[in-house]
Amino acid sequence: MKEYQTGEIRNFAILGHASSGKTMLSEAILMNGGIINRLGSIENGTTYSDFTDEEKKRKISIQTSLLCCDWNEKKLNFIDTPGYLDFISESLGAIRASDSSLIVIHAETGVQIGTDTVWNHSVNSNKPVMLAVNALDREHADFETRLEEVNTNFSITPVPLTFPVNPGLDFNQIVDVLSMQVLTYQKDGSGKFTKAPVEGELKDRAQGYYEALLEHVAEVSDELTEKFLENGTLSPEEVEANIQKALCKRSIVPLFAVSAERNVGIQPMLDFIAKYGCSPLDCAPITGKTPNGEDVVVDPKSGDPVVFVFKTLSESHVGDMLLVRIFSGDLVSGSDLLNTQSNVAERVTQIFSLNGKNRTAVNKLVCGDVGAVVKLKSTHTGDTLSPAKKAVILPPIEFPRPNIHAALSLKVKGEEEKMAVGLAQIHSEDPSFHYTVDAELHQTVISCQGDLHMEVVSEKIRQRYHVDFNLIEPKVPFRETIKGKGEAKYRHKKQSGGAGQFAEVWMRIEPKQRGEGIEFIQSLVGQNVDRAFVPSVEKGVKTACREGILAGYRIEDVKVDFYDGKMHPVDSKDIAFQIAGKEAFKESFLAAKPCLLEPIYLVTITTPEACMGAVMGDLSSRRGKIQGMESEGANQVLKAMVPAMELYRYASALRSLTGGRGIHTEEFSHYEEMPKEMEAKVIAKSKEPKDSASA
Repeated sequence: MKEYQTGEIRNFAILGHASSGKTMLSEAILMNGGIINRLGSIENGTTYSDFTDEEKKRKISIQTSLLCCDWNEKKLNFIDTPGYLDFISESLGAIRASDSSLIVIHAETGVQIGTDTVWNHSVNSNKPVMLAVNALDREHADFETRLEEVNTNFSITPVPLTFPVNPGLDFNQIVDVLSMQVLTYQKDGSGKFTKAPVEGELKDRAQGYYEALLEHVAEVSDELTEKFLENGTLSPEEVEANIQKALCKRSIVPLFAVSAERNVGIQPMLDFIAKYGCSPLDCAPITGKTPNGEDVVVDPKSGDPVVFVFKTLSESHVGDMLLVRIFSGDLVSGSDLLNTQSNVAERVTQIFSLNGKNRTAVNKLVCGDVGAVVKLKSTHTGDTLSPAKKAVILPPIEFPRPNIHAALSLKVKGEEEKMAVGLAQIHSEDPSFHYTVDAELHQTVISCQGDLHMEVVSEKIRQRYHVDFNLIEPKVPFRETIKGKGEAKYRHKKQSGGAGQFAEVWMRIEPKQRGEGIEFIQSLVGQNVDRAFVPSVEKGVKTACREGILAGYRIEDVKVDFYDGKMHPVDSKDIAFQIAGKEAFKESFLAAKPCLLEPIYLVTITTPEACMGAVMGDLSSRRGKIQGMESEGANQVLKAMVPAMELYRYASALRSLTGGRGIHTEEFSHYEEMPKEMEAKVIAKSKEPKDSASA
């Protein structure tokens, strides 16, 4: 492949709901670009972009795949992304690295929750959007309904630049609106076609779409708007000169009719992208920060390299491979750059241009290009590399919070270190995967975007790091507190030969407002207790609060007053007052109407309106309290407060209730008192013998 200048590069992410045909569309682009000579098959595991063993086994895309080809003297960099929302982080990285989004919509199943999600992320990132209605060769393909769905869901009117003549099982003809020709494709999948002038009703329809294009192009400038209003049209030269501006300003959303599996309609789409697609020079410069926090505009025309890592791949024989986008300057082999997040110097020694799993070593990547680097010491997804003298920190990718959690139970003791290494490595590759080592509950909890994400992560850990484990339900971090006042007088006395122990502590406790924590004070008067023992009593109280009294959970929101006591001139010592303080607190706690608190989460659910009844009924069964709802396109967004103990595997239940179309997020809100019958069950369970296998 030749060396391209920045203005000759077109970067676009291929996005969409699962099974909309993104991977096969990528195959068709590669075939038309001359990279492959026949289309691969998802069923047979022979596609160019789904090359990992896990992808071949599951027959789905799991990670982003960087692909490229030449089309009409332009370099097309396109990123095939997974459609399952479990892997939405892959799409977010691809959007950051691209200059536009190509969203694929299945002609039968239409706009779905994943389509909505990637549309919103693209628009929120200010990326121009193109649409492709794919699989028009299916029996129930419906192009007109798909146009209406786009209009309804996204509140925009797309402009079809190609549309099908004969959608359905015999689909092989489209109308190209820009050339006003009917393209009839051979049925051998070669992509070869013949042209004929468009006539009759098809011409009227094409003319209507062309006039809609004129209206959008006229929005590019006030001058064009005036001309269009005066004349009712624009000249072909004015249209051609301004389509790219209209796309890059997001005043037009072009739409293309294709069948990736039959290789129909691909070439006109690529012609448009190569001729009118946004280059890195056409997009608004990205704004970063200096290490001092000052805003700095990263101009693609400046000479200093600014490199952003949007994806980390781990390969056993290479180590970490970092997928990068060059936002300014050129990245040259041998460059010494600074990781501006970790403040670690890095030398870039090996640079690759990627096409699926195929790597081609290159000496440099020009501004606007995407590629890969290897063998960096301390650089991961979301990091920025730039010259130390002109350090820039680009904004990180904002990944969604995980919404499904499980605790790890090792089958073989002593493998904790291997597990820790594996978890850290996978998190560096996939920042949407989280893990926590909970010292309070004595368990390691992994958090993912969904069941499928958790399955894939678990398989990676087992295969790469040879650690076997079970996934079990995580313990819920309940809290203990009081609702009333209590007091106690506790005497600790020990005589067993030699030095004895003596301490007497008088204590009062009362509740504090939720979230105020533990407050320890002393109101001693006189000389009954030496003030030197106050820290000892406080230490005993804190130990009791940490260990819990009712069910072994941390105590919160209590005011403790050590107001009197007694001591012995010889036998009183630190340990004696620690014990007395702890026991006095226990007794006063049990006398102050103790109760359990449970964590409550704010759950935000996006679901089709038809599923609202089932979702709300299920929330009610989980003790959820509806906080409000609002419309978002064709979906409803529901907010509810739900106890954490009712949310285990909720993502799976929601998808089952909504036919896979519902998604949710969880965010900790507050603690509140648990119902008495549930409190009794939790306390009883805490008294049961501990199962070492689930510790």
